[in-house]
Amino acid sequence: MRLYNTLEGWFAEDSTGKVCRLQETLDTLLQCKDLFSLLAAKAKEATAPAVLPLPTKWIAPIASQEVWAAGVTYYRSRSARMEEAKEAGGSNFYDKVYRAERPELFFKALAARVAGPNDKVRIRKDATWSVPEPELTLLINTFGEIVGYTAGNDMSSRDIEGENPLYLPQAKVYDRSCALGPSLLISESPMSPDTEIKISIRREQAVEFSEKITLAAMKRDPKTLVEYLYRELSFQHGCFLMTGTGIVPPDSFTLASGDVIDIAIGQIGTLSNQVE
Repeated sequence: MRLYNTLEGWFAEDSTGKVCRLQETLDTLLQCKDLFSLLAAKAKEATAPAVLPLPTKWIAPIASQEVWAAGVTYYRSRSARMEEAKEAGGSNFYDKVYRAERPELFFKALAARVAGPNDKVRIRKDATWSVPEPELTLLINTFGEIVGYTAGNDMSSRDIEGENPLYLPQAKVYDRSCALGPSLLISESPMSPDTEIKISIRREQAVEFSEKITLAAMKRDPKTLVEYLYRELSFQHGCFLMTGTGIVPPDSFTLASGDVIDIAIGQIGTLSNQVE
């Protein structure tokens, strides 16, 4: 089942394409101990199925949740971060965290700073090397259980992060540096390792960069990432956790205003954003 947040409220769409409008918000749903049964009952009991609003009315599928992120969860990310940090003498940090039992976790965004489908994302004015990071993003309930998935864009300033690892918050956390959508895939089953994450970056209608990777390349188990996140943190309304990227554009590439970023993940759909 997929959930959509729209200008008209929350909607649920089942595997047959049947759509029902929800009275609950995501905050309420993530406090439910048996979300899957609740949504199945809602769809079954709908006497007058709704029509899903047009994509132009879809907004970021988030309510009061925080967005967190994991880093260096793919080998390609580890290698890229080591290259970034060479001049600062900190390249070994990334190799260590890639091999360590404890993952790298960091705060990414509050809901008000999150861009939705077809919204604009931003690059920092004081950065010279900016890239998008396409990531499978976990939807986690109040109880620390993974109940769904969405596509995420972790916008990053590689030059700032590479200058010093302590600058990570400035490289990662700023207005519209995070995008989520277009839908929330609600599922009791984990995503298949064969699931592809695809990215395409268009500049003036020409494709500047495109690549894909499967979840099989991820080193970290999503459940382990969630376990570490919830060890000493509580989330009354649940949260989102971006799981890292295995796709890194070449060093010669940096985003420019007007670029269009498309991130596609299986049944979730395609998250499309233009760079402001």
